[in-house]
Amino acid sequence: MKVKLNDYDAGTFIKVIREWTGLTQKEFAKVLGRSQRQIQGYEAGTTTYNIKTLEKISKEFNIAIIAENNKK
Repeated sequence: MKVKLNDYDAGTFIKVIREWTGLTQKEFAKVLGRSQRQIQGYEAGTTTYNIKTLEKISKEFNIAIIAENNKK
């Protein structure tokens, strides 16, 4: 699966991936080594995640995460 970061806001991005995996927030959190509360925060946009989190998601779920620079 390929996902473009630019197509979603930060919270929606995590939720789309989690829903695609078919996991609950609790299950998704366990795979990533995070708490369910952190996943809830990511999805609500109240907690920020970093590149390490994106790398872990990419590796664990075999997802190509693409970030495009829209500046010309």
